[in-house]
Amino acid sequence: MAELSISVTRHVKAPAETVWQVLTDLDNAAETLSGVIRIERLAGEGYAVGTKWRETRKMMGKEATEDMWVTEVDAPTRTVVKANSHGMNYTSGFTLKPDAAGTILEMHFSGESESTSRISKIFTAVFGRLGARVTGKFMAKDLEDIAARAERLAGE
Repeated sequence: MAELSISVTRHVKAPAETVWQVLTDLDNAAETLSGVIRIERLAGEGYAVGTKWRETRKMMGKEATEDMWVTEVDAPTRTVVKANSHGMNYTSGFTLKPDAAGTILEMHFSGESESTSRISKIFTAVFGRLGARVTGKFMAKDLEDIAARAERLAGE
C-alpha cells in the first residue's frame, strides 16, 4: 500500500503523439524540465521497458540524484517509471488522454517505504503531508514544462 500518493493533471494544447514525444525524450529532458540539471543514460536506447537513467534535479536548493527505469510502455497513452532511494520505492505513472482540444496529461506519483518499523511509519505520517505538498508542486511544474514544449512543437 502506498504511503504517499499524489496525482496532478494538466491540459495540453497539442496532440497526444506530440506530448508523448516530449514526455519520453530523455536525451533532451534537461532542456525541457526546468528542475532537471542533467540526465545520464545508463541502459537502453530511445524509450522502452528497461531503459534506465540517472537524473539530477535541483530540489529546495540542493542537488538530488536518482536512478530511474521504465517498467511499462503503452505508447502513446501510458508509461510507468520506477526509482528506489533511501529506503523508499517510487512509482511515477503518466497517462495521456486525447480530447477535442489536445491532450489531458496526468501524472500519478506514489512512494512506499521498504521499512515496516513503527518508527518509520510514524515518521512518514508526520512528514508525509509536507512532502506531498512539495512533491505536488514539482510535479505540476514538470507538467507545465512538458506542456510548454509540446505546444511549441505543435505550433500552438
